[in-house]
Amino acid sequence: MKSTTRRDFLRLGGSAAAMALSGLSLNSGEFKKLKKPNILFIMTDQHRGDCIGCDGNSIIKTPNLDRIAAEGVHFSSAYSCTPTCTPARSAILTGLSPWHHGMLGYGRVAYRYSVELPRAIREAGYQTIGIGKMHWFPQRHSHGFHKTILDESSRVQTEGFESDYRAWFRKHAPKGMEYNVTGIGWNDYRARIYVPPEELHPTYWTAQVAIDYINSYNKSEPFFMKVSFARPHSPYDPPKRFMEAYCEDEMPSPYIGDWADKYVPAQPEKYNLWHGDLGIEQVRRSRRGYYGSVSFIDEQIGRILQTLEKKRFIDNTLILFTTDHGDMTGDHHLWRKSYAYESSARIPFIVRPPMNMQVKRGLTMNHLVELRDILPTFLDAADCPIPKHLDGKSILSLIRGKSDNWREVIDLEHDVCYNPSNHWNALTDGHYKYIYHASNGEEQLLDLKEDPGELHNLAREPKNRNKVHEWRDRMIEHLAERGEPFIVNGNLAPRPERMLYSPNYPKMQQ
Repeated sequence: MKSTTRRDFLRLGGSAAAMALSGLSLNSGEFKKLKKPNILFIMTDQHRGDCIGCDGNSIIKTPNLDRIAAEGVHFSSAYSCTPTCTPARSAILTGLSPWHHGMLGYGRVAYRYSVELPRAIREAGYQTIGIGKMHWFPQRHSHGFHKTILDESSRVQTEGFESDYRAWFRKHAPKGMEYNVTGIGWNDYRARIYVPPEELHPTYWTAQVAIDYINSYNKSEPFFMKVSFARPHSPYDPPKRFMEAYCEDEMPSPYIGDWADKYVPAQPEKYNLWHGDLGIEQVRRSRRGYYGSVSFIDEQIGRILQTLEKKRFIDNTLILFTTDHGDMTGDHHLWRKSYAYESSARIPFIVRPPMNMQVKRGLTMNHLVELRDILPTFLDAADCPIPKHLDGKSILSLIRGKSDNWREVIDLEHDVCYNPSNHWNALTDGHYKYIYHASNGEEQLLDLKEDPGELHNLAREPKNRNKVHEWRDRMIEHLAERGEPFIVNGNLAPRPERMLYSPNYPKMQQ
């Protein structure tokens, strides 16, 4: 059976992108004179904040992300306020906090908000395209994009929907080859090599569609392009050369907190479990596949950067790289996401301004930034007013050296996920993190400076009583606008019942 070659892929993979292109011609020299920069928004799925080289990880190989950081700014205290896929994407879409966009946990992104990122940038005069994983419902709803070319890799056909990548794979993969060629699931902790030609992998396809779009772009307007990779979210299935780029023995050992014993039990033969001590060998095998997936993505990002350079677009392009949330990969005997801990909630966040912006580059900044800051940042780059009701702020102000009145604390939370016990609110100032477990009122206070692995719960120690009280008061103040059941008689109260959507969740659906 004949497999698809690289040449065939380049010919076939660009057909979807080419359908989106038409308009006036503009040579590269004229394009550079545009006042508004192109905007390239690259995101991954389930990418730990410590899994990029510029964050200090000496094992992982991410030269292209490190290059973007060297030409811009890496934010070391970036968070996903509600660290699962859909609520995180609502924060990106709206520029709002969880209570204000309405998603307190893993549900459906609302059909329409008053301000939405693709629509706002389109109204600012941009040609807009979304490539890869959007994770909206209905899946073809554009939220303002001129065009979306989708890879909803982990989502089966529903209600007549088939993603563009799946349709492409079905047409061009060798006859009889199943889409899920590794046989491991979408929330699996196992890792396996992707055996078919790597040009068939969704990571390669996503980059190739972006490359074809850039190569064909000839409109007079600047472009806004969202390139959203479905990995390193499981399945951890990099091509062989990326799996072999790492050894299991070099994989970092998991952090295990002195409070994590309750997460030791594991469900036998359940590969999508959310907690369990599976042994150090399994953690390292999983992380080897995870690291390989990250490096595969990094190489594809490098191909996109090369295309921008070839087209002479790169100097006039703002690049922002981030993810929706992290991945525990065995830390504290936890797997997957939805937790307040750094492996789940802290994310990579890199901004490379256009080269004509006079700023210092190659910096690491520790200001607290969050996914809600992306929409105002892009509006700022497009020289558009930022709506006053947004909770996010333009990160360009930090890059320009204007840090006055920047937030001192960021809020985090997640409604019930996997089990009623996994239900919490948290606050952090980048030094301390306070977690209130809503199921039973348990508190954790973690010192991120002295204890970055979050190994010790300071709230258990009597000497920290005043510090815990201080953070509890901050949480009460943060939740005050919500009233009951969050605050009862002026105090935090356990909430065994879930509340997936706040009263601010838009009622209008399709």
